[in-house]
Amino acid sequence: MSAAPGAATPRLSRFRRIMIKVGSSLLVDPAHGAVKRDWLATLADDVAALHRDGADVLIVSSGAIALGRSVLGLAPGPLKLEDSQAAAAVGQIALARTWSEALGGRRLSAGQILITFADTEERRRYLNARATIERLIDLRAVPVINENDSVATAEIRYGDNDRLAARVATMASADLLILLSDVAGLYTAPPADDPYAELIPVVAKITPEIEAMAGGAGSGLSRGGMRTKIEAAKIATTGGTHMAIADGRVPHPVSRIRDGAPCTWFLTGSNPITARKKWIAGSLEARGALTIDAGALSAIQSGKSLLPAGVKKVEGNFARGDCVLIRDERGIEIGRGLVNYDAEDAVKIAGRNSRDIEAVLGTPGRAAILHRDDMVLKGD
Repeated sequence: MSAAPGAATPRLSRFRRIMIKVGSSLLVDPAHGAVKRDWLATLADDVAALHRDGADVLIVSSGAIALGRSVLGLAPGPLKLEDSQAAAAVGQIALARTWSEALGGRRLSAGQILITFADTEERRRYLNARATIERLIDLRAVPVINENDSVATAEIRYGDNDRLAARVATMASADLLILLSDVAGLYTAPPADDPYAELIPVVAKITPEIEAMAGGAGSGLSRGGMRTKIEAAKIATTGGTHMAIADGRVPHPVSRIRDGAPCTWFLTGSNPITARKKWIAGSLEARGALTIDAGALSAIQSGKSLLPAGVKKVEGNFARGDCVLIRDERGIEIGRGLVNYDAEDAVKIAGRNSRDIEAVLGTPGRAAILHRDDMVLKGD
């Protein structure tokens, strides 16, 4: 059986960075194209409670196209690409205002981030997006993320926010992704069709049996988007993020998870930082090398980021986001990481204090040349 016999259900309080995905049908009344404000108020209360408990909270929210088509008076039914993009352009303004008002009423700041497929797949853009998310979190704001449907085309978009949420959850080092859905979780069969269908509370590993329960493309079993949710679970758990599918149609949907409401948990044996470091260590070709001094070596071995002041030599022709080797003064490789500067700029700031970066480059830059979360050292 794919469920985990005897596996413990995780407690919500153990997670320190939580991403919540909200589908369009939960947020927007399809009959009127209006926001379900009473329901949203209860979710905003849940977010505020998590925030008060010290958790970082991120939201992936659908709804831009649904809100925009209502404003523009577009007819019901499938939209042409240009109509979908126009609806998204109008709806993104309404969606951002909706979240800003809901969270602002609880003394939380909301920051909108529009993501495209390339932002999670190209390393340079990935690092830019992740840095923005990290800074918002540092400032105790709540990032509200959506796919940029106003410019994305069918060939270059995720097409569903389940998989987008999973990609961004691993990008942002979230340790939990909650998919709020129109069902309580994964069942052994579609519950609307089979009165004997059982909810699976814990999935320790996604097996072919689990994937079959979600149904294939065009299958009646895939109604409600369960197939994309399983694909999201594979992305999340591979990246070190636990995931839960829970009923989002009820008031206070996240608090209900905390209180033990039925849902399905997908477990991972890793964490986002460890998973990313494995990827850096084993999957990327190094494009250059940084030789560092003894003080910098001691600093990074104690868990700190690598600052330009500790870099003695820069080799290679690399771009920001590329993988570079880290060498000690004897030329021995001690690790590798994703670099925050192009090679030309790295040469200019090597050996300089971080506060001098703007004067040297003519523009503000990141204090670290390699962030600690983007480095893996030998023996890690």
